[in-house]
Amino acid sequence: MRIALAKYGQETNSFSSTLTTISTFQKFGMFEGEDFLESGISSGPIAGLFDACRDAGFSWEPIPLIRGWAGASGKITEATHQFFVGKITDGLSGHENLDGLFLDLHGAAQAVHLDDCEGDLIEQCRAIIGADKPIVVALDHHANVTQKMVDHADAIVAHRTQPHDPYDTGYQAGQLLVQTLRREAEPVSVLQKIPMLTHQEQFLTTPAGPMREWFELARQLEQSEGVLSISPCPMQPWLDISEAGWAVIVVADADEQLARKTANQLAEFAWENRQRFMQQTSVSPAIAVTQAIETEGFVVLSDTGDSVFGGAPGDSTILLKLLLENPIEQDCLVPMVDPGVVAEALEAGPGASLSVSVGGKQDSVFSSPAEVDCVVAGTGGGRIRVDVIGNDSYDAGRAVLLRCRNVLLAVTETEGIGGNHPICYEQFGVDVSTAKLAVLKTASNFQYYSQFQPTIIRADTDGMTMSGVNRLPWNQLSRPIFPLDKFD
Repeated sequence: MRIALAKYGQETNSFSSTLTTISTFQKFGMFEGEDFLESGISSGPIAGLFDACRDAGFSWEPIPLIRGWAGASGKITEATHQFFVGKITDGLSGHENLDGLFLDLHGAAQAVHLDDCEGDLIEQCRAIIGADKPIVVALDHHANVTQKMVDHADAIVAHRTQPHDPYDTGYQAGQLLVQTLRREAEPVSVLQKIPMLTHQEQFLTTPAGPMREWFELARQLEQSEGVLSISPCPMQPWLDISEAGWAVIVVADADEQLARKTANQLAEFAWENRQRFMQQTSVSPAIAVTQAIETEGFVVLSDTGDSVFGGAPGDSTILLKLLLENPIEQDCLVPMVDPGVVAEALEAGPGASLSVSVGGKQDSVFSSPAEVDCVVAGTGGGRIRVDVIGNDSYDAGRAVLLRCRNVLLAVTETEGIGGNHPICYEQFGVDVSTAKLAVLKTASNFQYYSQFQPTIIRADTDGMTMSGVNRLPWNQLSRPIFPLDKFD
């Protein structure tokens, strides 16, 4: 069996003014043909697919097309979208006797000219590969699933947990692909949309709460005879398109009625618990910093409004300014994006004293630059190999470590992974375990700091990914939708 493989992943924040281009994908690594496999696929959905085939004793030949990931940022340029679509469709056209296609996508990609990038891609792939060859798609569970995606794919599988487990997603999708190719199953997919969007603070499936209950219900119903896969998809809350909203995808074995009944059951649970999904745990930035200082042990201080995993630029100074105002004996680790400051520090060299205006430049609406006196404590950056959300490396450009009294400021040219992994500081020789706290530019992906057994404190900062979804300038959403509108 010859199966084509492709990855085209980006999570769009419609409120960001930063466009996503080919260079954005190149920061995380973009590979074509044999380089696709030789560059390392030890994690993520593609790795899961390979292991699923191995465990099933399935003999196959991978046909790698292109692999690209751009993280989260603003809309994709038309040229960039067409580049990926062209590479994938030309690859399909150029290989004879293909038996199937495996797509590793995000599901919430928007282009300047197009609201449904994934639906467009899958539709074009279907036109080339034909109706009788299976297309199986792995998605992030924060996808905005559209009818076009479901209509043109045989099966779609999204993450089953938050924190993300992309490998498991690929493994589950790989099993479905094998079953389909062996004619052991005839997948029928149903999409049920839910007129909801909620903030990010209840997205985790590990602690007790409504998201855990929803996903556990999905796993229970997945054990029903005839059900092949269930994917609850609580859409990331910064995608402003007409078809936006939560969704459930159910894949059943040749039984559309069963799939629809099951999808309705999951959708009803989400809707009935919609107020619980809006429970907010974050506190004002000032209170969050005070709590962090007073808390015994290591603290993760979540900058919810400046989540680089949600498409924010990573240069908010709200928490930085508060930390500089407070006398703290231990180090506070803070990430910041500012290419100009990086250039100044590199020119001055290690050990130099500087007065710089840092941050608050890309996001000048919600924050402003911080004026700091600092010492250049280290230099680094470049491509760093680390497994973050199913990707094995990233490039944040050049980087410097600045000591500003009680703050160790890791400043990068681009957002990279926003300090959300200890490697962002360890690359400079910093022992993270000796710090008091680390500011993370995310509201939910804290797993990479779990070894330090942190107390998690969310700061309700203003920004492009703020929890106050009612305060965002929505224009294209189909209405009514919860919580922007009232329902009986």
